Amino acid sequence: MTPAVGKKATGLIAATFTPLTPEGEINLAEIGPYVDYLLEQQGVKSIFVNGTTGEGMSLTVEERKMLAAEWCSKAKNKLENVIVHVGCMSLKDSQELAQHAGEIGADGIAVISPSFFKPATVGALKMFLQEVAAVVPAVPFYYYHIPAMTGVHLRSRDVLEGIDAEIPSFRGLKFSGSDLMDFGQCVSYSPSHWSLLYGMDEQLLGALAMGANGAVGSTYNYLGSSVNRLISAFNKGDLTMARTLQQLMSEVSGLVLGPPRLPLLPCPQSKAVSIARKLKQVLGVQ
Repeated sequence: MTPAVGKKATGLIAATFTPLTPEGEINLAEIGPYVDYLLEQQGVKSIFVNGTTGEGMSLTVEERKMLAAEWCSKAKNKLENVIVHVGCMSLKDSQELAQHAGEIGADGIAVISPSFFKPATVGALKMFLQEVAAVVPAVPFYYYHIPAMTGVHLRSRDVLEGIDAEIPSFRGLKFSGSDLMDFGQCVSYSPSHWSLLYGMDEQLLGALAMGANGAVGSTYNYLGSSVNRLISAFNKGDLTMARTLQQLMSEVSGLVLGPPRLPLLPCPQSKAVSIARKLKQVLGVQ
């Protein structure tokens, strides 16, 4: 068995939106310009694909494969890390997506807890994660903790206990929860080669103080350059992290990302334009 290798994920990681046409179909043509926008205008060098921001759970397995392949292709020799979220309600679907991510050269995979039939114990959750990781043992593996969406409130620190023996490819945690005590205990437990990535943009400074290696978030798509300056200075100022729907990204970036997929509803155009204008004023950009 080849051990998982790869560049340690650090810094800002954009949780990418999924570009859709006005008819709600996947729009692969926007991904190349999207990669260039992140790199050249936001200074963001890593991405997290098909996660919550990307509406991964509303996409079919085949759509997720198409998107992951295009992101990996367009990011090659440009971005440092492409982490593909492969979690599904079905173990078999998760394994299929994990296998595909390995085949297309993803730099890592992440798995969310199933949320319809929920794991009742840490042991049950870890068994699910282990079964997914086992199909691609050479690909770095991340657990994606987001209790507000999954309804699974098992402590991440308990999930991490002994996980490297059960999942040798384990390389870190995407922690999208507000419990900084749990997150801090995860940081204290983790060996140096793991990445502890925080996923609630509005609490980033608190997570950095607790020892986060990096951050995964939707606002880094359009606030990446500003947040990079914030991290560099580690400045606890009054910067308010705006959190909006997909249209705000379209207004700020100029990319054509289309509407969200049902059951999510689009933000009214006038509201998106107004928020984008205020955001630009706060950041002092034209």
